[in-house]
Amino acid sequence: MGLTDQYRSVEDLPGTIPVFPLAGAILLPRGQLPLNIFEPRYLKMVDDALRGERIIGMVQPDGDEAILASQIAGKTPPLCAIGCAGRITSFAETGDGRIVITLTGISRFRIERELAAVTPYRQCEVNWSEFADDLVAGYGQDEVSRERLLEILKEYLETHELQADWRAIRLSSNETLVNSLCTISPYGPREKQALLEAKTLEDRNQMLIALTEKALQELSPNDTTVQ
Repeated sequence: MGLTDQYRSVEDLPGTIPVFPLAGAILLPRGQLPLNIFEPRYLKMVDDALRGERIIGMVQPDGDEAILASQIAGKTPPLCAIGCAGRITSFAETGDGRIVITLTGISRFRIERELAAVTPYRQCEVNWSEFADDLVAGYGQDEVSRERLLEILKEYLETHELQADWRAIRLSSNETLVNSLCTISPYGPREKQALLEAKTLEDRNQMLIALTEKALQELSPNDTTVQ
């Protein structure tokens, strides 16, 4: 049984969740996101989540000014409407007061409204209904253009002289491959949000391919095509 298989329908998910605004970081269903927690308000959030349903919503600040504001302690920048919730599936305390956790993605959500919370961290009332398919493992992965993604990944790695575990890549499902690459991709907050909001897994895959092609073309401005 998977770490998030207990969530079989949107009725299994809470209507109110704590949210962690973090620019440039996205979580996707069944993907994993390691987080290094050190701000007091978020240490409290993790502590409360561990005592409760272990769910935290990852959401990006909305807009460039909001991203800048999010980097200042105590600021409450506006949030993007769509985020993704994860369950804390690993937890470790460090000797210097930090907490290192891993969130495993459950489902995307739409923020209905932010609550006037008494907690130091932010809480939102959320709606899961339009993302019910996120709870179905592998939903839409048969439509993914896997070979083209692998081609462009290979070209990107070779261009940047990077290595990859190709055995692990070959063994991964289409869903795991696409969502993992989106999570670790080097693109900016706007691009990351677009990847998060893509309607289907293949839409996300095609967007990731297009972003990578564009990045490669910018490195080779004299080339008109990407092989």
